[in-house]
Amino acid sequence: MKFSSFIQYLKSQKFLLFLLLIIFGIVPGFVLRACVITSYEHAAVLQRSDAVIAQMKIFSEYLTQETQFPEIDPADAVISEEMEEIGAIYDAQVFLLDADYQIVKASFETEQTEYIPDDEIARAYTGEDICETDTKADIFMIAVPVWNENEDDTLGIVLFSAPANFIQGGLWRLKRMVTLFQIGVAVIVLLVGYILSGRMTRPFKKLTRSIQDVQEGYQSHFEPVETFTETTQLSEACSDMLGRLKRLDDSREEFVSNVSHELKTPLTSMKVLADSLVGQENVPNEIYRDFMKDIAGEIDRENSIINDLLSLVSLNQGSEALNIKEASINDMLDLLMKRLRPIAEQQQVELLLESFRPVTAEVDEGKLTLAFSNLIENAIKYNRPEGYVHVTLNADHENFFLNVIDNGIGIPQESQEHIFDRFYRVDKSHSRKIGGTGLGLAITHSIVTLHHGAIRVHSEEGEGTTFTVRIPLEYYSE
Repeated sequence: MKFSSFIQYLKSQKFLLFLLLIIFGIVPGFVLRACVITSYEHAAVLQRSDAVIAQMKIFSEYLTQETQFPEIDPADAVISEEMEEIGAIYDAQVFLLDADYQIVKASFETEQTEYIPDDEIARAYTGEDICETDTKADIFMIAVPVWNENEDDTLGIVLFSAPANFIQGGLWRLKRMVTLFQIGVAVIVLLVGYILSGRMTRPFKKLTRSIQDVQEGYQSHFEPVETFTETTQLSEACSDMLGRLKRLDDSREEFVSNVSHELKTPLTSMKVLADSLVGQENVPNEIYRDFMKDIAGEIDRENSIINDLLSLVSLNQGSEALNIKEASINDMLDLLMKRLRPIAEQQQVELLLESFRPVTAEVDEGKLTLAFSNLIENAIKYNRPEGYVHVTLNADHENFFLNVIDNGIGIPQESQEHIFDRFYRVDKSHSRKIGGTGLGLAITHSIVTLHHGAIRVHSEEGEGTTFTVRIPLEYYSE
């Protein structure tokens, strides 16, 4: 394995899962080992100390009942035998100490006359049974007080001192068993961890391969991976994303095709008109002027398409394309209606504006005027003689609402979901007749969306159309 591949593996989710399984599988074993060993040591010490203390108490009671401790007869064979027997059983030394720490008697011959116990053992002189164990120093000591019941006083102590090797033998066997168990568990955890980490990350590898296959063109659709809930959700998200990207790509291709067609049509018309003029001699001035008028009209149409395309490009830049200021929507609509009223009169369409209250909002006045102009102008153009266009303005505490209502030709139900698409025309022959680029509603939709608003359409074919626009009174940047 190359070093770079190894580094990638260390950064992978597979290694992280493997490491977590090792940690949660092996580390508890060391904790369990420490608990078992500690518990064994405590149990072994407790068992041995209980047995020794019981014998020491019996011996202590004998000393106070049968003799005058610490005035012990050196010839008392019973005491000597008892002490030697206890020492032989536990491979220990037994001392009798008086209240001044003087050695009264020992289970072995010694010239030592005084024994200075540590603070822990010295507490036995207060009447407590003391057990002190230090496995590292190989010390196991027990001190039992010799109690004078008549005077309620401690005459001395019986001191038991032995090595702590009785713990080491069983402890060594226990440690060996626990170690073997830990090794077995570690091997199992490593194998299971490696297998499980591979199994848990395999669906993600499959998911990655499926995405790469789609990207490189080896398959036309995304292959879902439904091993786990997470991979199922991720597959669905990837499938939706790829679907949206495909639709976006199709839309881009369609847009390029439509732009090419829309820009080519006026150029073709101008070329035909120009060729007709060039191919004729002594063209009358009237025909020449008509042809030039048509060419000028096609140039205006080309210019209109280019301007609308530039507007769309600007709007696609997002909120950066907006110049937000506080503006009176009522005044904006009054000016707009004055500009469009001559067009309505020419089409014999009645144009009405009804404002229910003063409305002030934070908007890009220029772009919003363009959006409302597109809606109202379309309502005029796609109307019928003696028809009407009714524009209403209202607001609540958060939004203002604009309704553009007409009784024109209407929009077929199957076309209503496409009317905001670029270059889409419901009736191409009628649209060509009245002019337009097919970008007006797309521009309107983009402007309303940039203001964090919404636009809806309701229409019945042959009865009329209603556009409803909702825009927040206060603009907020994302």
